[in-house]
Order: sequence, then structure tokens, then C-alpha cells
Amino acid sequence: MAPQSVNYDESRVPAFKLPDPLTTAAGDPVTDAETWMETRRGEIIELFEHHVYGRVPSQPWSTSYEVLELAEDALEGKATRKQVAIRLQGERESVELNLLLYLPQDPHPAPIVLGLNFWGNHAIHPDPNIILSSAWMRDDPRNQDIRDHRATEASRGKASSRWPVHQILQAGYGLATMYYGDIDPDFDDGFQNGVHALFPRNDREGDAWGAISAWAWGLSRALDYLETDPSVDASRVIVMGHSRLGKTALWAGATDERFATAISNNSGCGGAALSRRRFGETVHHINTAFPHWFCTNFKRYNDREDDLPVDQHMLIALMAPRPVYVASAADDLWADPRGEFLAAKYAEPVYQLFGLPGLPTDSMPPVHQPVWGTIGYHVRAGGHDVTPYDWAQYLAFADRHLTR
Repeated sequence: MAPQSVNYDESRVPAFKLPDPLTTAAGDPVTDAETWMETRRGEIIELFEHHVYGRVPSQPWSTSYEVLELAEDALEGKATRKQVAIRLQGERESVELNLLLYLPQDPHPAPIVLGLNFWGNHAIHPDPNIILSSAWMRDDPRNQDIRDHRATEASRGKASSRWPVHQILQAGYGLATMYYGDIDPDFDDGFQNGVHALFPRNDREGDAWGAISAWAWGLSRALDYLETDPSVDASRVIVMGHSRLGKTALWAGATDERFATAISNNSGCGGAALSRRRFGETVHHINTAFPHWFCTNFKRYNDREDDLPVDQHMLIALMAPRPVYVASAADDLWADPRGEFLAAKYAEPVYQLFGLPGLPTDSMPPVHQPVWGTIGYHVRAGGHDVTPYDWAQYLAFADRHLTR
């Protein structure tokens, strides 16, 4: 079946009924935080694992860490830079994840923003001391400095506009980042490499984990390291992501309650946007273009979004009672800004179980007018990107909720 045409007309959004996060599988109402945490939350995670993101294998693995480089006078003395190899050993294969960490010059353990990057750690800042990634990378016409699927020296700092290191440090936060391709290369090869290869093959059963689940699992392995670093306040680690990595950040925050906050930037379908709206990118579109991102079962819902037992408001609700932020861009219709806002709003009843304000508005706010409760939301001018404006909101939101 060919995918439906792309809809950018609000009048053509179909009527839909969302599944209720506050009704258990047995049909009982959830009226208190204890029932949410002990019963309903686990049921919803199970539904997302089985129908959307896939299930992480239960086989054990071992982990070791090596600090590859430490500079206490980085960025002209404004930061400490650490580069750490996180080595994961499975039954037959091993994987190395390379974590770049910038810390403010402060004697106290620092809160951290943790996020995956698209083009290697060296691309987030022109600092010549960042180790150049040797991993496979997507060839992309927007990045001519990737040649034959490998980074070149010319690619240093090319993504720095999305990673304002000095802005983050000046706000009192550290930044930790890893190249997402270290965890799982972003192409459909039947899951023969990356962290999938750490575990025995499972012939891709319907709920076997896809790439987004693997990237989220890798974020948790980075958090494992951060918990061992005395210069880090591991109780205040914010997981942040843009686009497909915004989907990843939400799933990581949902499945790993050690993350203090999750931030989704322009994450769209399979991230913060409601699937049932069928606006912009749809389930069929995303499963066709990126068949490796989700579990095989998710393809059952191509053009059948109303049959999904979950929708993305339930993913956002899994963060409760922890704060969560969703951000859109006015011109990024493919990611459905209104659908992202509505998902954040429809997560609010779960926060109210904890006596917390969810998203304190009934209407989508105008451009550049953020709305913050325990759920935060803004829509900014422009397209699919991460900008200094976005970062200013995220850091101020973190200050509100994580300052001690």
C-alpha cells in the first residue's frame, strides 16, 4: 500500500480518540500517583516496547571506562574537557562509545546536559583537541566534509551552532555528548553492527529493538559513566535531543528514571507529535523511509494509527513526576508543531496525580511565548534546527526545576 499524501491542512486532520493513560489494562481508573507508578506506568512502557520502539535484550554485558584525555584548562581556561571511552563487551562482540564532556570551572559537581550528536564529537565545537571520529557516517549533501562515509578534519565545528558550549557552561551546566553512530549506525542492515551486535541474534522478532531504542540504551550507558565521575552531579542529568534524537531522548527519559529531565526538540512522528493527527510525517512515511528506527510491529499501524494502543501523549506522561520540555518550530510542519503541543497538553492529567502543574495553557502559545509548568513548551520562528533561542529556554527551564 502506498503511503498517504502529506497533509499540511489543519482542516483535514481527522477526528480521533486518544487512548487514556489513566485507565489500566483491566479497565480500572488510575486516581493516585501510587497506582500510576506501580501499575499503569509499567503497562504503558510494555505497550511502547511491543508496538513501537522494541524490547532491549535481557542478556548481560560488561562495561569498562578509560579516560582518553583530560584537560583542566580547555577553551582558554573556561572549562575542563574529558574524553572517555565507554567499552561494552557482549557475548561475542564489543563496542566503544566515545563520550566528550565539558565541565564548568566550578569545584562543585556540575549538572549535565547529555545528548547525542549527528556528525561526531569533533563537529560540536572547533576545539582542535577533540578526537576526530573514525566511525561510519551518513553521506549527506548538507555536510560536504563527510567523504566516503568518514569525517574529515574540515568537518570540525560544523555543528557548533546546535551545541552552544559557552552558553551552556556560562549557565553553570556541563555538556556531555556522543556520536549516535557509535551506538548504532543509522542505516538498515538487519542490525548486524553497533550495540545490537553485543547480543545474540533474535531474527528480528516483531518487538525486537530498533535503532531509536538502541540509541536510548546508549544514553543510559553514558549515564552509567556519569554516575562514576565525581565532577558530575548525576542526580541532575538532562537528556536532550533534536529530530530523531529528540524521539530518542523522550524514550530514554521514559525508560530510565535516573534522567532528571528530558528535552525534545522538533521530534515529530514517533517523538512528541500525536500519530493519530496524520499531519506532516505519518507512521507510514517514517516506517517506509527509516525501517530500522522502530520495531517491526510498528509497521502494522501504517495508515492505521487509530488501532495503536498508545499515542505520544503517553510517552511524555511517562516522565511524570519529572519535568519534561517539548519544543517546536513554526515552519517545521513535517514535525507537526500543533501535534507536539497537544501531546504535551494531553500528558497533563498524569502530572496532576502528583499535585503538579502540567502545561498551564489550553491553547497553543504564539511564537516565542514559552509556557512552563512541570511540562514546558514553546514554538519558535524558523525551521527544523536547534538554535540559541531554544537553548536559552531549556537552560532557564532546568534552572527552575533543578536548582538546589
